[in-house]
Amino acid sequence: MCGAELHSLPDGVQRVAAVLQAAGHAHGPLMLDGAARTAQEAADGLQVALGQVAKSVIFKRKEDGVAVLVVTSGDRRVDEKKIAALVGKVGRADADFVKSQTGFSIGGVSPVAHLHSPVTLLDQDLWRFEILWAAAGHPHAVFSLSPDDLLRLTAAPRADVVQTPVLRP
Repeated sequence: MCGAELHSLPDGVQRVAAVLQAAGHAHGPLMLDGAARTAQEAADGLQVALGQVAKSVIFKRKEDGVAVLVVTSGDRRVDEKKIAALVGKVGRADADFVKSQTGFSIGGVSPVAHLHSPVTLLDQDLWRFEILWAAAGHPHAVFSLSPDDLLRLTAAPRADVVQTPVLRP
């Protein structure tokens, strides 16, 4: 990308594209025809496994109001007790908090290019996949990356942050 094509993208997507470009990431944001507000919508639209969708979940740390970003596989549920053990007690973040801290609306929260740097944790289960898809600042925008790219772009630690999957016979 030379930069000129970014101006037709929504503001949040432009921010993500600029961060990816500055970091030398090989894959810029893609605008999808359909919405990818949920991990399932993204997986269906991209025709990939649900777990390949790197969903960004924002919490609010109770002691100081700092945003906590947990990036996890779309087929996993975050375990708040595990998060609290790592960063302190957290609570759910409402839409206004998410927008004011990240600059993104729920359904389009990227793991990068936040307005205010959050405390970030990466679900170790993301490394089950070679290629992931993450939101790119808008409910219709995504970008591809490997788990190691995600680690490099966020400088966040890998952690056990999800509920133990229930195995069904």
